[in-house]
Amino acid sequence: MRYILLVFLGACSYGILSTIVKLAYGQGYSPSEVVGGQMFFGFLLTWIPALFTLRQKPSPKRLLLLLAVGLPVGSTGLLYYNSLQHIPASIAIVLLFQFTWMSVLLETILTRKKPSKATLCSLILLFGGTLLAGGVIDKGIGSFTLTGVAFGLAAAVSYTLFIFFSGKAAPEVNSWLRTSLMSTGSMLLVFLVYPPSFLTSGVLFDGLFGYVFPLALFGVFVPTLCFTFGVPHTGPAMAGILGAAELPMAVFSSYIILQESVSLLQWIGVVIILVGIVLPEWARQRGNKKAPAPLA
Repeated sequence: MRYILLVFLGACSYGILSTIVKLAYGQGYSPSEVVGGQMFFGFLLTWIPALFTLRQKPSPKRLLLLLAVGLPVGSTGLLYYNSLQHIPASIAIVLLFQFTWMSVLLETILTRKKPSKATLCSLILLFGGTLLAGGVIDKGIGSFTLTGVAFGLAAAVSYTLFIFFSGKAAPEVNSWLRTSLMSTGSMLLVFLVYPPSFLTSGVLFDGLFGYVFPLALFGVFVPTLCFTFGVPHTGPAMAGILGAAELPMAVFSSYIILQESVSLLQWIGVVIILVGIVLPEWARQRGNKKAPAPLA
């Protein structure tokens, strides 16, 4: 249960980001400043505890592998932000949340083990709940372009890859060091797309820091660490389902902090998503209770 709670906590941490980003954009900061600052301070935060584990030196192959695993962290944000420029936020979040079934499908293909009925039922609940909580049903889909849809689905694929490889890549390396190397890879990718001009422009300590530091904490440090520790024990499929906790947290935070109106259908969607998250573990626990005790 503690590993399930870790992954759940990591997903909830991601859910806070949209609220902070909206506040930062409301102050006039650009995507390059917000995303670049987030990845830079995420890099610093993850390396502070990792410095105490440097006695373990991974091979160059392991080091490059972990840097590469960090690329989906940065690419997910970049692709998702690009999708928002072409399609409504309600559609973008629904597209991103396709990582739930993508994670199950990827694990099914690689392990050749069919998902349980509880997992399939959970995916149906998560998809329906996402449509409701994302506001698609009551607010409509609005206008969209194929480019935006492509970016949104690509973000879902990127997030799926992060969930899968965060638990598979170099498990023998200390988890703190793995986390820091992943964050380094994500920062390098973002800096290639958005050069870190915020470091020299003076905007960082003119208000930007107050937004990018919590983004780094909740968008890089906490979730990457939780997934690094938790996913090897839950498996990618279960981690994908637990990752759906991001949307309910996003709805809660926007309602409480931004005081945005949330419709009844959206609250129903939140409840459905939470039920979908709990269902597989509930079914597993129930199955364990029904299993006959081994003979002495």
